[in-house]
Amino acid sequence: MSTPLIAGNWKMNGSADLVETFGSAFAEAKLPEGLEVAIFPPFPYLESARRAFDRTPLHLGAQTLNPLHSGAQTGEVSGRMLCEFGVRYALVGHSERRQLYRENDEQVFDRLLAALSVGLTPVLCVGETFEERDAGRTMEVVLRQVGFAMSRLEPEQRQLIVIAYEPVWAIGTGRTATPEQAQEVMAAIREYQAKYDPQLAAELRLLYGGSMNAVNAAELLAQPDIDGGLVGGASLKVDDFLAICQSAG
Repeated sequence: MSTPLIAGNWKMNGSADLVETFGSAFAEAKLPEGLEVAIFPPFPYLESARRAFDRTPLHLGAQTLNPLHSGAQTGEVSGRMLCEFGVRYALVGHSERRQLYRENDEQVFDRLLAALSVGLTPVLCVGETFEERDAGRTMEVVLRQVGFAMSRLEPEQRQLIVIAYEPVWAIGTGRTATPEQAQEVMAAIREYQAKYDPQLAAELRLLYGGSMNAVNAAELLAQPDIDGGLVGGASLKVDDFLAICQSAG
């Protein structure tokens, strides 16, 4: 059994006050046993979040990282820098990075390797657009994105990856894949991994991302191949996010 993970991606949202609110709420929260919870705030809030989350079960994540350790890369942040702030996870290949900033599979893979090289756990995001789903290409697109990364890793590296399936058409739209649609894709990802290593497939953490909220979380998380969630908008509301975490028990 894999360890469930609920990850809150704040994107370019949040505030210093929100960081403190989450720290206070989770200092007193009783979470399901064995559940891991991570918050991915914007870079400027990492230090205040580290302090606010110090006596809570919350781990820190970063929303992206540069493939290089250092250099003339104005505006960028390296994995080594993130580690200095106690960051444990790093998103790579989020659909907004792929679409808005034109990150391709090769660039996503470079960031994944950069995260692994400094001891960060990469959360590899994969997913199809509405046009790709409508054309019946969901599995083709998702498994291409998964395979591009996983096939290039060493066996011991594959064991460190978390994969988040986030149908692009369901992100921030209020539309959510049905539990059955999400499960179908998650099962395909796990089956794909079994070609490399059946034990890896069984232990791989698969998260669903795409308008997960306090209302639909329990039904999504009850699916056999969904091990957690990558939560967007609902992760900015402490009560909703707590409710989602409780649904993972």
